[in-house]
Amino acid sequence: MNDASARERVLTIMLVVGEPSGDQLGAQLMAGLRALAGDRVRIIGVGGSAMAEQGLQSLFPLDATAVMGLREVVPRIPTILRRVREATDYALKVRPDLVVVIDSPDFTHRIARRLKRIDPTIRTVNYAPPQVWASRAYRARAMARYFDAVLTLLPFEAPFFEKNGLKAYFVGYPVLERAKLITGGEEFRRRRGIAADAPLLAVLPGSRRNEIRFILPPFRKAVELLARDIPGLVCVMPTAGHVAALVRSAQADWPTPVHVVESDAEKFAAFDAADAALAASGTVTSELALAKTPMVVGYRLGRITYALAHRFLLVPYVVLINLILDRPAVPEFLQSACEPQALAGALRPLLADTPERAKQVRDLEEAVREFSAGGEAPSLQAARVLLKIAGESVRP
Repeated sequence: MNDASARERVLTIMLVVGEPSGDQLGAQLMAGLRALAGDRVRIIGVGGSAMAEQGLQSLFPLDATAVMGLREVVPRIPTILRRVREATDYALKVRPDLVVVIDSPDFTHRIARRLKRIDPTIRTVNYAPPQVWASRAYRARAMARYFDAVLTLLPFEAPFFEKNGLKAYFVGYPVLERAKLITGGEEFRRRRGIAADAPLLAVLPGSRRNEIRFILPPFRKAVELLARDIPGLVCVMPTAGHVAALVRSAQADWPTPVHVVESDAEKFAAFDAADAALAASGTVTSELALAKTPMVVGYRLGRITYALAHRFLLVPYVVLINLILDRPAVPEFLQSACEPQALAGALRPLLADTPERAKQVRDLEEAVREFSAGGEAPSLQAARVLLKIAGESVRP
């Protein structure tokens, strides 16, 4: 195949995600691929609602794969393994030019491993690889056996993976591109009947069923404590479709007026409207940083899951903002420390005009500057690298 025909050939790229955070990255990546290649790229695979809005027809929904923790994962292992086989068999049948797995390594890496075992000629890439530099660094060497490359979000990750024998490209932190979406706070308050001067707390207990089961109860109790001495406190709870019913079930006895929202537009408007946030650890903390919304982070796992994970933790913080700044700019309360009194105590000064609030806002602004590498948008950089790899993988 000559260069001209290779350029004209439609490339098939298969994207696979396993949970809502990956779905958001996948949607941004799809937009980047279409912006650069238009009709010269065909996108197939597995995604959620955000990728569906970009035109993906997912092989199956994410309800079975967006799980975490032994108690939740174990009962779903047969379904998860079936989904792994379905995705792998589909890739083997279609034989795309590139398979890109995003986030959710316990699910997506199984697909890459099985693909490479059956057909090593199919090129595989991991976009947003797991933070193995923070725990279980040995996994990077294993990844080199079933990935051809990784696309990293943070600059220090690429040298780490290269050192472990894996081709790595730093493409930037795509969450930064959501800054333009975080708007409409005043209109959100008007639409929901929330007074302009009412203290508004965003409550984000996670996007997995197990997270909500462990994290929502202490979050609810913390809000109850806050409501006793903050008159007129109102809460907003952004959630994702597959766990929305669990979150909505908490509305019945919530200690303050509460608004549950499901769409991305409403979520970002809520971040713009909120005075502070109580959040589970995850991508949402970076989105809150973009909104300059001060936050407190709490996180709980099952005892066995936490004991296993904690043994391998190599970094002093779990919140990315704190890791980037190398200091506890955002209060984080993990496992037994994630209890209502501590959460409420850390939140009180953030819901008022205090030095603590002003300092965290400055810290969030500094962290966002550190995330920003400048130049082309991260999703476009990622799309450009993937198109190059996919083009190189054209087989005669």
